[in-house]
Amino acid sequence: MRLVHRIYRAIFALSLLIVVVAGGLALDIWRYAGQSSTQRADAALVLGAAVLWDRPSPVLTERLRHAKSLYDTGQVSHIVVTGGRSPEDKLSEAEASRNWLVANGVPAGAIIEENQSRTTIENLAFAAPVLTEAGLASVLIVSDPLHMRRAMLIAGRAGLNAHPSPTPTSRYLSWETTMPFLAREVWFMGQYLVAGL
Repeated sequence: MRLVHRIYRAIFALSLLIVVVAGGLALDIWRYAGQSSTQRADAALVLGAAVLWDRPSPVLTERLRHAKSLYDTGQVSHIVVTGGRSPEDKLSEAEASRNWLVANGVPAGAIIEENQSRTTIENLAFAAPVLTEAGLASVLIVSDPLHMRRAMLIAGRAGLNAHPSPTPTSRYLSWETTMPFLAREVWFMGQYLVAGL
């Protein structure tokens, strides 16, 4: 009987620890979402998101819109677009992003593509040599606000001179979309901190 009680107590303590850690991560992610750098950088680095056959998804479109704004105001001189191609799509995330930017007035010569990555970790790891080759030393990371904490942590570990620049027009604004996104980020942040994945 005592063994059963000890097991129950251990399960309760572990559950409580998980809740506390998850709550701490959620708070950290939420607070960081409001940080946005005003300094100049060599490039805006747009983290990939889904493509709908040959067009950026609404989420990716808002990231591109923000990167274009950074370029138009002179805060960056280049835009680096990232993301590979899913089997069901015609274009890679980077190709669809480039096409959108060009169609919306960004000179093709100011856009640099990274076409192989499929995850946030790969977005940043694969972009590093692309940035070096192009002679771009500093970047503003462009993504959704709740994605920024994990993205900046990964960028730092990848050795990038990076600063946050979350899109102010995120598609994740209502509670119905924000809470699942936050829960997902808590899970991926925990996984990255524990296993580096």
